Amino acid sequence: MSSAFDWRAKAACRDKDPELFFPVGNTGAAYQQIEEAKAVCRTCKVIDACLKCALDTNQDYGVWGGLSEDERRALKRRAMRARRSQALQNL
Repeated sequence: MSSAFDWRAKAACRDKDPELFFPVGNTGAAYQQIEEAKAVCRTCKVIDACLKCALDTNQDYGVWGGLSEDERRALKRRAMRARRSQALQNL
């Protein structure tokens, strides 16, 4: 049986401290931590699967697929606006 998290065995973060990917806040030291987590993500072979998993399972916290919490929320908003616009064009 397949899981939304099957990609994790191949993830670049599997040997890193999970705390790195879950900073508290998004300014100051937390900003630096987010950038360090993203640097790990940029080396990862399964970055796309990680991001898809985060979006599919509504992960609200942490760095997933190379995106911060705020970046994932913005991505979701853009996707929703695009779907809404497409639906209106099809009326």
